[in-house]
Amino acid sequence: MNKAATVNKENTATEMPYERFLKYGPESLTDTELIAIIVRTGTKDFSAVDVSRRILTGNRPDEAPSLSVLYDETLEDLTVIPGIGEVKAVKILCIAELSKRLSKVKVGRDLCFASPRSIFEYYGEEMRHLRQEKLLMLLLDNRMSLIREETVSIGTINTTLVSVREIFVRACRFNAVNFILIHNHPSGDSTPSHQDVQITRKILEASRLMEIGFVDHIIISDDYRSMKQMGYFD
Repeated sequence: MNKAATVNKENTATEMPYERFLKYGPESLTDTELIAIIVRTGTKDFSAVDVSRRILTGNRPDEAPSLSVLYDETLEDLTVIPGIGEVKAVKILCIAELSKRLSKVKVGRDLCFASPRSIFEYYGEEMRHLRQEKLLMLLLDNRMSLIREETVSIGTINTTLVSVREIFVRACRFNAVNFILIHNHPSGDSTPSHQDVQITRKILEASRLMEIGFVDHIIISDDYRSMKQMGYFD
């Protein structure tokens, strides 16, 4: 291969995604090529597409690229990749955060707090990628409209510490008539644990005494489980 052909090949690798975007639009590009446009430049040894592929494989070149990797990567994870400095890493993490927020905005128009599926579609993209368990409390009025969203606790990677008293202190503080609990399972399995069942039953018993409606406890992972639909509220 002569020098001109080599230069042309290198230009194609770095410029083709941008040119194809202009000609055919973003839907014509792969995930890796979309990231390559953000990255813009590579290194002496790697094109922008090569660098982007490392980003989407978690810097494991033998793995298949996946956008879901972006939800787990940190500034430190990204800046060890050749060609990614702090500025590029911040841009990429901002894109990941924007995607979460855009997802919530789109689904939020039709969010129904009486529907576990609707709640999962709204909170799922944000919560299923978390590395630790997080417990959210949705405080609702008598029309099932949202008063306030509260983070009750952030636990270790496999457990969340829940205070039943804290649940009802918050409900009373904001005059909630009903509430929903949501938490994630970082393991990828949304099946309620023995601890989930125990704490749900304690909160349900207390809610009846306090006359504050405990509407549901939804567990989010790659999918979701409604503990009410599973019969734990009977």
